[in-house]
Amino acid sequence: MDSKELKALAASLSIEEKVGQLVQLTGDFFNTSEEIIVTGPMKKLGLDSEKYQLGDTGSILNIVNPQEIMAIQEKYLAQSAHKIPLLFMADIIYGYKTIFPIPLAQTCSWNFDLIKASAEVIAKECYEAGIHVTFAPMVDVVRDPRWGRVMESPGEDTLVAQRYSQTMVEGIQGKAPSIPKNKLAACVKHFAAYGAPRAGIEYGAVELSDDSLRNYYLPSYQAAIDAGVKLVMTAFNTLNGVPCTGNQWLNREILRKEFDFSGVLIADYAAVEELKNHGYTANDRESAKRAIESTLDIDMKTSVYANHLADLAKSDGSIMELLDEAALRVLTLKNELGLFEDPYRGLKDDKQPSSILSEEHRKLSQRLAEESTVLLKNDGVLPLKKGQRIGLIGPYSEEPSALGFWAITGDAKDTVTLAEGMKALENELDWEIQTAAGARTIEAVDVEKYGKYSEIITVDERSDQELLQEAAAVAENADILVLALGESVYQSGEAGSRVDPSLPKSQLNLIKQMKQFNKKIVLVVYAGRPLLLTEIADEVDAILYTWYPGTNGGKALANILSGQVNPSGKLSMTFPRAVGQIPLFYNTNSTGRSIDTNNPNHRFASRYIDESNDPLYCFGYGLSYTEFIYQDFQMDKTEIMPEETLTAAIKVRNAGSQAGQEIVQLYLHDIAASTVRPVKELKDFQKIALAAGEEKTVTFTITPAMLHYYTKNNCWESEAGEFELFIGKDASDHRFSAKFTLLAKESLC
Repeated sequence: MDSKELKALAASLSIEEKVGQLVQLTGDFFNTSEEIIVTGPMKKLGLDSEKYQLGDTGSILNIVNPQEIMAIQEKYLAQSAHKIPLLFMADIIYGYKTIFPIPLAQTCSWNFDLIKASAEVIAKECYEAGIHVTFAPMVDVVRDPRWGRVMESPGEDTLVAQRYSQTMVEGIQGKAPSIPKNKLAACVKHFAAYGAPRAGIEYGAVELSDDSLRNYYLPSYQAAIDAGVKLVMTAFNTLNGVPCTGNQWLNREILRKEFDFSGVLIADYAAVEELKNHGYTANDRESAKRAIESTLDIDMKTSVYANHLADLAKSDGSIMELLDEAALRVLTLKNELGLFEDPYRGLKDDKQPSSILSEEHRKLSQRLAEESTVLLKNDGVLPLKKGQRIGLIGPYSEEPSALGFWAITGDAKDTVTLAEGMKALENELDWEIQTAAGARTIEAVDVEKYGKYSEIITVDERSDQELLQEAAAVAENADILVLALGESVYQSGEAGSRVDPSLPKSQLNLIKQMKQFNKKIVLVVYAGRPLLLTEIADEVDAILYTWYPGTNGGKALANILSGQVNPSGKLSMTFPRAVGQIPLFYNTNSTGRSIDTNNPNHRFASRYIDESNDPLYCFGYGLSYTEFIYQDFQMDKTEIMPEETLTAAIKVRNAGSQAGQEIVQLYLHDIAASTVRPVKELKDFQKIALAAGEEKTVTFTITPAMLHYYTKNNCWESEAGEFELFIGKDASDHRFSAKFTLLAKESLC
């Protein structure tokens, strides 16, 4: 449908029909046979299903079964006077049926080609299921591991978040204005700064300076918009006192005008109605007015727009104009998806066999899991040796539901467990593997804390003593112990905030008991966040952090444990030593009294008196089975003008006997500026593969944009002065650095 026809269609709609295009309902409203996927609080919508017909809505949430989608669309079109197809949207964050590692794990791969390929698989499988929009990517920068939704974020760094944002949009959606076959419309979320709640508590208030918001939190959303993302989702939180869903400054001035976003703005689940809960509005009618005035297009899972927006538009010409614009944006999205020509998009495509959960997709998930897993410690016990008797102990040794909180369309029966992955190599490597649970992920007394999930959480009913006795029997006959531990998938994700992100006490006790056997211990950690490992890091001989590794996670881990794959992941988020350090992140600002390394116990310095300032594991950290030697650092000039670039290079040699991949990282520090700048900021990185003994020169180009930051002049500028450049293996590596001078200021004002 061309632009003229689309505008004519929009003009032909009644006010009520325009409002209908802005209403999103869940499948339970239409009495579908499919089990409803619940991603928020369930409550009565306040809509009369006899009065409010299917033909009066614009989109459906979280119906993911192809047959149900087909049936609802057919019923809708039969009732619709204008034959405007429904949009079907869903939370497919990191996999439809083929589940990939959680996003926080994916960015630990630093392999954005691989991440893009995973996004393409998500789009293809969703396309075949008839889904039109996925609520991904989530690009909230997160510095606090207590917050549960960190598991679906790209981590703490702005550049990594920008790369992830752009990569996911291009993988899910493609680059063309119209969305082609095998692609979906992407929806970036949560606008804005949802990942910075006070004390890490879910839905909590966010208070950020303009400097922090502009320089660290907003760029990842803008990266998605620059990549052509079709939808933006508002955040639940207040930002500096104003709820994001009704925030005119944020949504009109920044998103629409400054970022030039012309697509669909959708509220998160029930967020329009919750404007009242925030104390921002007195009633639903006022909430509808605030939301539409902030150019919010789609009201998800509330009756606020349905019950009030038409009356508001009839009594206020400015609201009518906003309603017209919003309805046209929704119709434009449907047109860009080709729904007017094919309302059953992807459902009746018989020209290609189904790719859902194909072996090709599984292998891609496995490869991403292999590159996302981070080796945090290795005292010479990994890889495991041939002929070993292995005691595989822990609740995750045989747990198939290790997919993470947002794998809502995945199926545990399709998952390869760690035990299955390792036993598949048993004959080849002459291993003898015995398994035991040893502990739980959740204690029975705590189940009720998980709300509606308490109905589906299963808990091993054996006593602690019985679990430990079983583990002891396995440990006694083993040469080496592999402990598969971690938090439950229900302890992370939305509404999964934790004041103490540690391993469960029963698992800590298991480690203590296993130490008594004087066997080498390999710890494999499953989690949706950085956990506090300080208490146990010295108690084990190796640590593999696998996050939630996806459908083929067991195979990926078996390959790493056996040495068939050399781990190459590096952390995209800092691991603190103690809760009291949180939030702890690498790109902190300098203070006036930094620690004196020559006198670390000096009283009047920016330090803790009961703990080190340093993290347990820093941003960018990760080990390998081989050793990489950095040498011959060079920089081609020491002075540049704003329009010039400079290059820095370093040689990296694989000094070990095994091929491996290394992530070489470039950081900059603006030494003196009109606003205090971080001690260092990641500006580029390269992941390189080196055969045993091979050497490569890694070259970085420092561009003018790398020197810019958002200043008090309300624009991006670089200021004349001295900069320091670092190249290293992680954020704590200061061995190779040099200074250069920017000779003049550059302003993009």
